[in-house]
Amino acid sequence: MTGIEVRLGKVFGKLGRAVVVACDHGMFDGPHAAMEDIPAMLDRLGDGPDAVLLSPGMLRHARAHFGRREAPMAITRLNFNSVFCFKWDYKDSVISDLYQPEDALALGAGMVLACLTLKTGSEATDANNAEIFARLCVRAHQLGVPVIGEYFPHSHLTKEPDEFHQEILVGCRMLAELGADCIKTFYTNSFKEVTNTCPIPVLGLGAEKTPTDLDALKLAENEVRDGAAGVVFGRNAVQASDPPGFVAALQDIVKRGMTAEAAAEKHGLTG
Repeated sequence: MTGIEVRLGKVFGKLGRAVVVACDHGMFDGPHAAMEDIPAMLDRLGDGPDAVLLSPGMLRHARAHFGRREAPMAITRLNFNSVFCFKWDYKDSVISDLYQPEDALALGAGMVLACLTLKTGSEATDANNAEIFARLCVRAHQLGVPVIGEYFPHSHLTKEPDEFHQEILVGCRMLAELGADCIKTFYTNSFKEVTNTCPIPVLGLGAEKTPTDLDALKLAENEVRDGAAGVVFGRNAVQASDPPGFVAALQDIVKRGMTAEAAAEKHGLTG
């Protein structure tokens, strides 16, 4: 068994399913509500997630949370993508290679995440973005570190549902072809096609904050029903009415096939 398999097994377990909480938003978009103090946020969240995605700098500040036997695995984001700088209205989706897998290992991460955006309008930018992603995969695998590939469309809020789906479909398969070990991406109107054509696990993300906890849990239920191996939820988990209860509800949906309504009732989620 390789180091990659060992680390993937710690997150996905015997069921091959995982619940990940993301709190790396400040790396691109500044502090979000309930994420101003990451160590305090992690203390509120508890040990319910299988893993937590955060930036390299915040892993350093929150190392005490992960240095325990029962702690979730830390996943560190490596590259910077201007597509996430929503408040600055950037348009070019330029990716920068900021951190290396060995940097993440030194900080205590067990997995790394690298983002990819294509169809930027510039063939040169697309090629460079793909090169950065592939290079990070090669380096991580040399160290026995699994890579979560994240496909994030350029100008994603302006795309029609069918166009959005087609880009996710192609982009996720490209991530697998370029060397990703699992994928984080958006739920689409034909998400089952995405999961059926990827030879690696696909994790559905939570995206924007939904009006209620139940809405977010229904999204998770739909993602799992359509073939997702789990979820990566950020604001919907951290800003929930009861974050530990919400994560426990996600665990019931992802690993035990519970409906969103039943999970919300079981864990007393009313927000």
